[in-house]
Amino acid sequence: MSSLIAQTRFSVLDRSRTREGRTNAEALRDTVGLAQELEGLGYRRLWVSEHHGVPGVAGSAPTVLAAAVAAATRTIRVGTGGVMLPNHRPLVVAEQFGVLESLFPGRVDMGLGRSVGFTDGVRRALGRDKEAAEDFAGQLDELLGWFRGTSPTGVHARPAEGLTVPPFVLAMGEGADIAARAGLPMVIGDLRNREKMLRGIDRYRAGFRPSPWAAEPYVVVSGTIAVAATPEEARRLLVPEAWSMAYSRTHGTFPPLPPAERVEALTMTAKERGFYEAGLAGHVAGTEEQVTDELETVLKETGAQEVLVTTSTYDRAALVDSYRRLSRIFGG
Repeated sequence: MSSLIAQTRFSVLDRSRTREGRTNAEALRDTVGLAQELEGLGYRRLWVSEHHGVPGVAGSAPTVLAAAVAAATRTIRVGTGGVMLPNHRPLVVAEQFGVLESLFPGRVDMGLGRSVGFTDGVRRALGRDKEAAEDFAGQLDELLGWFRGTSPTGVHARPAEGLTVPPFVLAMGEGADIAARAGLPMVIGDLRNREKMLRGIDRYRAGFRPSPWAAEPYVVVSGTIAVAATPEEARRLLVPEAWSMAYSRTHGTFPPLPPAERVEALTMTAKERGFYEAGLAGHVAGTEEQVTDELETVLKETGAQEVLVTTSTYDRAALVDSYRRLSRIFGG
């Protein structure tokens, strides 16, 4: 095993993707079950996501789902990837994480993003507009202030005040600069656009200011990783998500994940085929040997301390097998 890989933490973001013919409830229970599998395989953390009004994603309330995951596990860290701060009042977010940390001390992470709803309709329903993301740095500062008890309002966040819940910033665009100025660990993706990722990491490290939360830069790189017995099987793991992305780009809605064999039998338009093939390209996918080589390259280029794997597919047994094979690579 590569010493570079052995020194790196491996974690998972599961987006509770729905599957054709399966319910939202199954998708959420699948996430809880996956966390139990990952705990036994030596993964560092399991994070859940926040999406609103998306047909293909059941995970709309990440702190609620994180509580279910934490209750079903004992040692793996649990958190969010992430709570989209512009959608919420920072006080309420602090209270939610304060409750999680009180119930599951020393196991909770607070991953925070700056996205607002995907569509105008969702943004209206949330009572937000696109500009809500522009004050992410201020919202972040207010949120962390609730934990430190420094709010100028005279209000105290119970039970968050005085607790330490590690914050992470999901960096898209200027997120790297915000994470650096706040002195917080940064999660950056994706592995398919290595050049853009490296620029963000360089900016983050150059601008990093030590804080009570982190004395030095901490980089988590995120993306899809698929490991199987053959390159063909690894590629098939990517097929359902690639088609869902292609469909969303051509039809305007993000559907549940279809089985790979159904996608492979489809007749696609040239536009669909272009998006689909692009969706299959650039991921870290292959046999254990191939993935080991590719991961070594990624870690040398980025100097990342942690990898957050974001793979989604229809076949849950194949997904668990991929995570099992990956755990053999990093020595979980």
